[in-house]
Amino acid sequence: MEAVFAWVSTYGYGALFGLLVLGIIGLPVPDETLLVFCGYLISQGKLGALGTLLAAVGGSWCGITGSYIIGRTAGIEVVHRFGRFFHVGDRQLAMVHKWFDRSGHWALFFGYYIAGVRHFTAIAAGASKLEIRTFILYAWTGALCWVVAFLTLGYFIGEEWRQVAGLVHSYMHYLAYAVVAVAGLLLAFRWWWQRR
Repeated sequence: MEAVFAWVSTYGYGALFGLLVLGIIGLPVPDETLLVFCGYLISQGKLGALGTLLAAVGGSWCGITGSYIIGRTAGIEVVHRFGRFFHVGDRQLAMVHKWFDRSGHWALFFGYYIAGVRHFTAIAAGASKLEIRTFILYAWTGALCWVVAFLTLGYFIGEEWRQVAGLVHSYMHYLAYAVVAVAGLLLAFRWWWQRR
């Protein structure tokens, strides 16, 4: 984690942009902690507010769009090749597409706040061929709100940024585990109900 902070301290906006692209796509980059740190750097006058905001939002947009493209291209191939082993095919993809159209697009917006979910929702949206306009509206708006929230947090907590970022990081993981557990239970219940 210290290497991430050193890169941003040394290379500034370019490092922030690149790290967020990689982190949003799914590499192990501490995204929220990075944003809190950058908010702290803004408060210290080491980064400019506008440049940081543009780099962070741009990196998030590029990363989440990259995940969508991966889902749109490779995701469908994976489903067609291996889906039969998991009883997933075109019918299930159509159901996911309908879910995204009905209410799932909100998962693109709120998924940023749950570690691991933002990667999955973008890939699932791409694999289900969610329209790019709908994807951009919700995913990009969610990215903007997420970036502003964590930069603002880092700006106002100042020297306490490490402790607060550590707590935020822990709670985000607990929330992710809870979401995965609930989703697993719902899928298991649905499978059991269909077997009946």
